[in-house]
Amino acid sequence: MTAIAVLPSSSTAAVETAPRARRWLAFSAVITASVMDLLDSTVMNVAAPGIRADLGGSYASLQWMAAGYTMALAVLLLVGGRLGDMVGRKQALLIGVGGFTVISFLCGLAVSSEMLIAARVVQGAFAAIMLPQGFGLARDLFDPDERAKAFGFFGPVMGLSAVVGPIIGGTLLDADLLGTGWRAIFLVNIPVGIFTFVVAAKCLPNTRPADGKISLDIPGLLIAGAGLVALVYPLVQGHEIGWPLWSKALLVASVPVLAGFGAYQSRRQRSGATPLIEPRLLRSRSYLSGVLFAVVFFGAMAGTFVLGMFLQVGLGYTPIHASLAMAPWAFGALIGSAVSGMAMQKYGRKLLHIGLALMAIGLTGLYGVLALTGLNVGHWDLVAPNLIGGAGMGMVFVPLFDIILGGVRDKEVGSATGMLGSLEQVGIALGIAVIGTIFMGKVADAEPATRSAAALDGTQTALLATVGGIALAFAVGFLLPKTARTGVEH
Repeated sequence: MTAIAVLPSSSTAAVETAPRARRWLAFSAVITASVMDLLDSTVMNVAAPGIRADLGGSYASLQWMAAGYTMALAVLLLVGGRLGDMVGRKQALLIGVGGFTVISFLCGLAVSSEMLIAARVVQGAFAAIMLPQGFGLARDLFDPDERAKAFGFFGPVMGLSAVVGPIIGGTLLDADLLGTGWRAIFLVNIPVGIFTFVVAAKCLPNTRPADGKISLDIPGLLIAGAGLVALVYPLVQGHEIGWPLWSKALLVASVPVLAGFGAYQSRRQRSGATPLIEPRLLRSRSYLSGVLFAVVFFGAMAGTFVLGMFLQVGLGYTPIHASLAMAPWAFGALIGSAVSGMAMQKYGRKLLHIGLALMAIGLTGLYGVLALTGLNVGHWDLVAPNLIGGAGMGMVFVPLFDIILGGVRDKEVGSATGMLGSLEQVGIALGIAVIGTIFMGKVADAEPATRSAAALDGTQTALLATVGGIALAFAVGFLLPKTARTGVEH
């Protein structure tokens, strides 16, 4: 789930104004592009067990189906916005949507877990081209007076998509349309993608590349990618392969590689070339604290992946039953988002701490419910803690980026936002790797007769680890700016 779109660089592309009557139709293409990414991020929670039953593979492969997508999205978001400057925002959106749709078809045709993982990585790459263009295109479509209405409409649609996404996924899985099973969750992107592509091609204003020489920092992209792979790969795969020495060495090596990326960005700026990120940001305590907060928080959000897995692997829920059991979390997030959106300017950083506290209460409540009921837990037992935890998550979700950007200078906002959008995905990938490994390790080592009990144990351990991550985010939160930034267009 992408919390915020990456802003284009400060260069301004020339725009042909869209006819007023077609602006909202054109804007629907921007929205559906984001919805496709959001749905593909959420449906994996309910589809994973069915995919493994059909394609085989290890439990680690299930983590890679989610983590591979988010890692590709994380790395390439750094350049996605700049690509829009190079070829034009409309053209970049069409490339992203077209590629995303084609690769979704290949995901639906996958004949092995390895093929699906590879397709998911490429799908994430096209999402990274598609997503950053949306908000720039919205600014092209609407006058300043209309823009607030457009962005006000965007938020609830994303929130509603987060609520209904897993339910749609569960319904498609249970319906088994034409015998497609889990493949339907990817194939459904084809009509949505075709609609988005056609509407975007016909209705979006043509944007020409920005003036000036713009180049993509390919070496920087490769260094960042290598560092992230070195960090995430051992965390996902380590338990399954017995933590050989090379996996530990790879994990340690990720630190100097990522540090080298920062040094390379500074040298690139001194040479007069445009870096992927603004090096001064790496020396800002409040911004770096915000980066750490974002990584930990979005990693903790990935803990909901474990509960969805437990309901199916441990309790034998059908995908639609698991989706409905998790729906209160999403509804709570929608409520929390609405509250924090209205109170953000007044309460600022306090909202983050309130939200984290509610999130911890909800997750602790889930742990308590499971401790009391065990494998006899029922659908209704989960409603209250899910609502509370989801509301807390929503309260953090909306003001987070505005607060982190509170101490960033205007000319650095584009770079700062791009880096945060990327690290949001890194946090999700790390959360899936760390928290998912806790759960998968328990389940993978269990005999079939004890797998349900192992899934319960793994879920409780993962919930405690998630609460620990939230406690760390709570402490780091005191280093963030006290008030939200004003005037930043998302």
